[in-house]
Order: sequence, then C-alpha cells, then structure tokens
Amino acid sequence: MSLLRVGLTGGLACGKSTVAKMMAEHGAHVIDADAIARALMRPAEVIYREVVRHFGVEIVNPDGEINRSKLAEIAFNHGRVEELNRIVHPAVIERQQQWMAEFEHQEPNAIAVVEAALIVEAGVNARFDKLVVVTCTPEQKIERFIRRVVAAGKGSLEADEAVARQEAEKRIAAQLADDEKVKVADFVIDNSGSLEQAEEQVNKVMQELQAIVVQQSL
Repeated sequence: MSLLRVGLTGGLACGKSTVAKMMAEHGAHVIDADAIARALMRPAEVIYREVVRHFGVEIVNPDGEINRSKLAEIAFNHGRVEELNRIVHPAVIERQQQWMAEFEHQEPNAIAVVEAALIVEAGVNARFDKLVVVTCTPEQKIERFIRRVVAAGKGSLEADEAVARQEAEKRIAAQLADDEKVKVADFVIDNSGSLEQAEEQVNKVMQELQAIVVQQSL
C-alpha cells in the first residue's frame, strides 16, 4: 500500500483550481502550491526575508505583508521570474513533500493531489506518480485572466483590460506551452469547453486513479 501522488498543472487561467475542486469532490486530498507559497512569504518566515532582501522593501505593504502584485510586476517585467522561483520553489517543494508524507502515514490508500502551475517547468514532475495537465486555448487563457483581474480591480475598465492583457502575455511567455506539458502528462483535461464537459473528464480521470489505488492495495 502506498499513497498515490498526483501532480495537477496547466497554463495560466486554464482552470486548475476548478479541476482541483472537482477532484476533491471525488475524494482526493488537494493542496495548492500557491497557498503554500503565500504562507511561506508571511513575515515570520525565512522565505519572506529572502524575497524582501532580493526584491526590495518596495514590495512590502505598510502592514508588513508582501504585496504579491508588486512582486509579480517586478518579477515578470524585469526578467526576474527565475530568480524568484529559485528562492521560493525549494521551500514549496519541501512543504509539499512533508504534506504527502503525512498523508501516506495516516491514509496510505489516499490520492494526494498537488495543484501547481510550474511542475513541469521546475522539473519536479518525476516526484509524482501521475501528472494531470489542464489545457485551454491561448485566447481563453488571456480572456479568463483579464476577467479575473478586472473583477478584482478598480479604475477604468479599458485601462484594466489593456494592462491585464499585457500581464497575461508576459506570464504565458514564462510558462511552457500546453503542447510541451501534454507530452509528459498521464492525463489531460481539456477545459476549453463547458464545466459539464470538464466534469465528465475529471470523472474518468478519478475513476482511473482510484482503480490504480485499488490495484496497489491488492
């Protein structure tokens, strides 16, 4: 018996979180790498001090918290994404490993899903037993990202859309194309259609993953 470790990844705004929720509804235990990164960049953490030391006090809000929007702007606009990843990724990966180890001890027949944007880019896909890649069209990535940013922001809608489109294009350029991720995927969820269509695909993937768990327990 052993825990089934599943990586869940995909490009910008392809719907990883939506798929993760669906997988959780089918009984998978899910952790979000972005949530881990946010926790590691709280003021009391070592990663916080490293990020501030490298990127400057201008990324710190008056309350002492890191302004993730400013940090992202510096990283993507000044070619410093890899520098940020070198600081944050090792600690995030270590925390993921700890989380999966705890589940393996408590519930060895479980399915543990790590939702993370850069699993393939970081070269850590081999740490997982199975890799699920969520895809959608390039224009959908941009349009979904714009809707997300505009819904959360303020000011001129037209200005927001223009800035969000530029930001989306920069982030997409920093990620591998979906085709490259699909090459190393065990399962692909095409999220370019309706939620119902995505749900049907998730159902099939979870059935296969659960069958693997059953087989391993025999």
